[in-house]
Amino acid sequence: MMRRKFKNSMRWNRCAAVFAAHFLCIGAVHAEMVTFRSEDNSVAVVGRFVGYDGETVTLGVETGPLSFRADGMTCDGPDCPVLDPYTPRLRMIGAPRMADVLLPSLIDAYARENGWSVQENLGDFDLARDDTSIALKIHLDASPPDLAFGEFIAQDADILMSMRELRQTELEVARTKGLGQLNTARQGRILALDALVPVTDAGSDLQTVSMAELTSALSGQSDQFDVHLLDDLDNQLVGFEERFMRPFGFSLDQSLNKLSDLGEVTAQVASTKGSLAILPYGNTQNTQPLALDGPCGLRSNAEFLTLKTEDYPLTFPIFLYLPQRNLHPMEDAFLEWLRSPSAQLVIRRAGFVDLAAVPIPLSDQGDRLANAIRSAGTEVPLGELQRMIRILSPQVRMSSTFRFEPGSTRLDGQSRSNVFQLAQSIRDGRFAGQNIMFVGFSDGRGPAEANRDLSAARAESVRRDVERALGGVIPDNVSIETEAFGEALPMACDDTVWGQQTNRRVELWVQDAG
Repeated sequence: MMRRKFKNSMRWNRCAAVFAAHFLCIGAVHAEMVTFRSEDNSVAVVGRFVGYDGETVTLGVETGPLSFRADGMTCDGPDCPVLDPYTPRLRMIGAPRMADVLLPSLIDAYARENGWSVQENLGDFDLARDDTSIALKIHLDASPPDLAFGEFIAQDADILMSMRELRQTELEVARTKGLGQLNTARQGRILALDALVPVTDAGSDLQTVSMAELTSALSGQSDQFDVHLLDDLDNQLVGFEERFMRPFGFSLDQSLNKLSDLGEVTAQVASTKGSLAILPYGNTQNTQPLALDGPCGLRSNAEFLTLKTEDYPLTFPIFLYLPQRNLHPMEDAFLEWLRSPSAQLVIRRAGFVDLAAVPIPLSDQGDRLANAIRSAGTEVPLGELQRMIRILSPQVRMSSTFRFEPGSTRLDGQSRSNVFQLAQSIRDGRFAGQNIMFVGFSDGRGPAEANRDLSAARAESVRRDVERALGGVIPDNVSIETEAFGEALPMACDDTVWGQQTNRRVELWVQDAG
């Protein structure tokens, strides 16, 4: 049996209790138990080695992760780590498109920026310094959603890569396993944005598809299209099913044609008249992307800016879920770099949409303004539209948009991330000398005056969230205010649930303080 003694003395409270815990895990039967003992054998901790953050060791025990300082302790067992010196190993499991496409590109760019070399072998990435000593090991494991989640809550992986937001039931399971609140901005980090895009053959005259037609085709209730799906999109399709199908009693038809290769899907679409496929944004290739339309005539196209603003309803954030325990400083440094401008550039080049906020001048929003004028009824008079233009024309809209979970005043996952990102940008001085305005909008159901009040309340709610993220302290060189225009600027049709959700939003507008 291997035994290791850890340096430095530590004063332990004497106790007769021995923490002997056999960790029950999913998919980790290969893991060996290790035992940490104090110098006088008064304390023993038995479990599965999970990680080391430079100060404390974490073991997996029956009740969840257990962290403690290991100074002066002895470790017995074949999996005992060498903590001095310690080479951190970040284990990431989940969505194949993240593990096979996005993360390898980010790892390579991170290593280059630090002047390190990368050695890759079957998902293991060794990031080495010039002296060939390994600074960080990263393991990427592409796994189906249920298996990946099981490994993650069993502490057999440090980070879960997910193409959808975790369900409430999954969040609760993770919490009971000691992983903390995964739906916070710190633990549920959004890495990038992606979207589902309906496509047909390039020679088709079809330009649009309604959500009703799309859900009917995916549920097998319609023979209008010959449907082809990509296996790698399973996680996002589950998200689509939960948001747009199950509330109306529909579910995905499991007998639909699923293919593992993107080239096979596009080839099937190209060769079959009247075919329909669902592809990821950035991989529509030689097919004809279809805009989503509604009964009122408004269309929504999957474009770079409509994904950034979440105005395109089939936009899905890509998540990295982290456990509650601390990670090693080298692992934390890599995760923090993922928010950097360099990382955002890599994300765009990999075919995803990055999180960097970009300006959208009012002069570039002609379609939105035309929709506002066309959709304005007796309750949105010309004077209200003129007031909106007068207030917004000196400003620039930023792509960060804030939306709420269905039937809730809680911000959705992307919006919580936007709050975190905006607070950090304000703290870093990127909005110095500027006025920030949160502008609320609503759907068109109900009286216009009531909708304006609701949109004002939502704008105030976002302002409070940002101020809370700033610790209640707003820099003197930044001012924050709110405005609301209710139903005056619809992005989608109000006679659909997804359209109502799209229209209920708070936008971010900025201008130089004068």
